[in-house]
Amino acid sequence: MTEPLLTGAEEIAWNLADLYAAMDDPQLDADLDTCDAEAQAFQADYRGRVANLSAAELAALITRYETLNERMGRIGAFAGLNWTQNTEDPARGALMQRITERGARLSQELVFLDLELAAAPDETAAAWLADPALARWRHWLEMVRIFRPHLLSEPEEKLLSEKSVTGAAAWVRFFEEVHGAARYELDGEQLSRDQTLSKLYDQDRDLRRRAAAAVTAGLKTMQRTNTYVFNTLLADKASDDRLRSYPTWISGRNLGNQVDDRTVEALIDAVTGRYDIVARYYRLKRRLLGLDELFDYDRYAPLPAADRFYSWEQGRQIVLDAYGRFHPRMAEVAGWFFDGRWIDAPPRPGKMGGAFSHGVVPSVHPYILLNYEAKPRDVMTLAHELGHGVHQKLSGVQGVLQADTPLTTAETASVFGEMLVFQSLMAQESDPATRLGMLTGKIEDSFATAFRQISMNRFEHAMHTARREEGELTTERFSELWLATQRAMFGDSVTMTEDYGLWWSYVPHFLGTPGYVYAYAFGELLVLALYARYRQEGGDFPERYIAMLTAGGSNWPHEIVKPLGVDLTDPDFWGNGLDILEGLVAEAEQLADSLG
Repeated sequence: MTEPLLTGAEEIAWNLADLYAAMDDPQLDADLDTCDAEAQAFQADYRGRVANLSAAELAALITRYETLNERMGRIGAFAGLNWTQNTEDPARGALMQRITERGARLSQELVFLDLELAAAPDETAAAWLADPALARWRHWLEMVRIFRPHLLSEPEEKLLSEKSVTGAAAWVRFFEEVHGAARYELDGEQLSRDQTLSKLYDQDRDLRRRAAAAVTAGLKTMQRTNTYVFNTLLADKASDDRLRSYPTWISGRNLGNQVDDRTVEALIDAVTGRYDIVARYYRLKRRLLGLDELFDYDRYAPLPAADRFYSWEQGRQIVLDAYGRFHPRMAEVAGWFFDGRWIDAPPRPGKMGGAFSHGVVPSVHPYILLNYEAKPRDVMTLAHELGHGVHQKLSGVQGVLQADTPLTTAETASVFGEMLVFQSLMAQESDPATRLGMLTGKIEDSFATAFRQISMNRFEHAMHTARREEGELTTERFSELWLATQRAMFGDSVTMTEDYGLWWSYVPHFLGTPGYVYAYAFGELLVLALYARYRQEGGDFPERYIAMLTAGGSNWPHEIVKPLGVDLTDPDFWGNGLDILEGLVAEAEQLADSLG
């Protein structure tokens, strides 16, 4: 057994004391009780009266509502973040469940507000929206009202909120805990899923093959559980959509993302219509690796010149330098995450896999979770999540109701952060072989964000449709749909093994946030357009970019990006981004040819 290399991130753990001192902090229960009392008083003061409030009275109501949401958000964030550090710890799980149950009961006290705002007469709403007293919350009010056709009665909404705790939310938590506890045997070691998947980025092809086999073997032991959880949550989603009169499985997500179904269909059609770019690249990769056939476990094999080790300190400095060259404010805010211990970096047994940035609430600050293993992709992940974190911190000035962006633009700052780091590293490198290795890594990251996420959206569409038309699906049926949608993307450039057919079963986005994945492609293509604008214009572009991040969710996405010279309503928009990706592939081909 080989000793793991130390990354320097081993002791980088976040400090949740900015939320609560510990799980048994008495302030936690005191705040829960305060929330309960305030929610009951809030309901007593306003229920049945909302439509008759003046703009000034409604502003007072919303201010009070924001304060309550801030306190609720702190409590929920602490319980959730604490649990992600060790999903195997029953005490952490019990705390999160207790907070979830209390939160559901609390939300039932407040459900009347959205219903009454949405039901208010159009002329009343128009007067509110035109009044300066409510200008700060204008977009939030607009968003509440667009859901009007899909809201149920107050008793029905309360019932759904109550049952979700032991329904969909419980199944998602169960899925996360099962996968957090799972171990995959590789070369005599028991590894977490993320540790095993990281071997797919190794130069040793046989190690990649063994790692892929270990992942498949581990997923096979859980396939009955995974299949049941997927079937249950697909049926639950179908039930919700039917009750709320959504025409398709993804319509509710699109509405929340502030885009219409046709815009999303245009994105999907544009990306799937250019799958030839993916096949073209992987044919090049096969040649660069000197292989007769490229298998699924070869996709992320690094070219030797790009297979580097980046310690935690090196990764930190690379990201902060790249951010600072773009705009000093970016580096300043990103630096707070390191100085304030807002990051949990190393992989640990039981820790949630993957990476995220949780915005928490504006009165505190975001927290970032990573599983840092010092690979080039880990530096990019650090840049990605810090992009989210900077965005979330800057947008906090909009208040808790409008700080968050819709998913369609939520990935903009993260992907832009990756692009800044990539271009910075490329500018410092003169060796053609190293540049080619870095370029192929960037292409693969962009493909994973754009093309792969759309292929996953196609799998989502297929499984939701099949579940509604065919009834409960077998493991084999899920795998059939998965392989079909993956093979459509790669064409004949990559051989997808039958073992790969089970790999749908570990993706949490399909369950926790159905319909989410296309937002990554939206963000990737948007960033390509933004970065092209930045290279062309320079000047005050960074200032306008910071202003866009600071706007958060205070306006429609197409309005927020308009000052940066991007028109999301242009039907050619997606094609422009795809042309840039094709240009990166052409650049890689030229570099490869020059090296012989």
